[in-house]
Amino acid sequence: MLMIRLRRQGAKKRPFFRLVVVESHTARDGRAIEVVGHYSPTAQPEELALKRERVDYWLGRGAQPSDTVRTLLARHRDAPGDAEPAAAEAAGAPAAGS
Repeated sequence: MLMIRLRRQGAKKRPFFRLVVVESHTARDGRAIEVVGHYSPTAQPEELALKRERVDYWLGRGAQPSDTVRTLLARHRDAPGDAEPAAAEAAGAPAAGS
């Protein structure tokens, strides 16, 4: 079974996490199928960057988010400023250089 969960990175007492797609039996910091974002809880304010299209793709393929990832996705699903530039162009915003 595929899961979307956090992989710890960073120095001692200065953690940040990558959101990764892995097989459920893979070690916490083991090999990932794909990195779909990162999360920095120590940044002020805390920072979460997602590749929303890829997260939705993997969720559609049956990947299960861990409890922590589920909470992060719910908290930041409609956060302002997280829209990707491609989404703004599709909404009718003029392209740069036009």
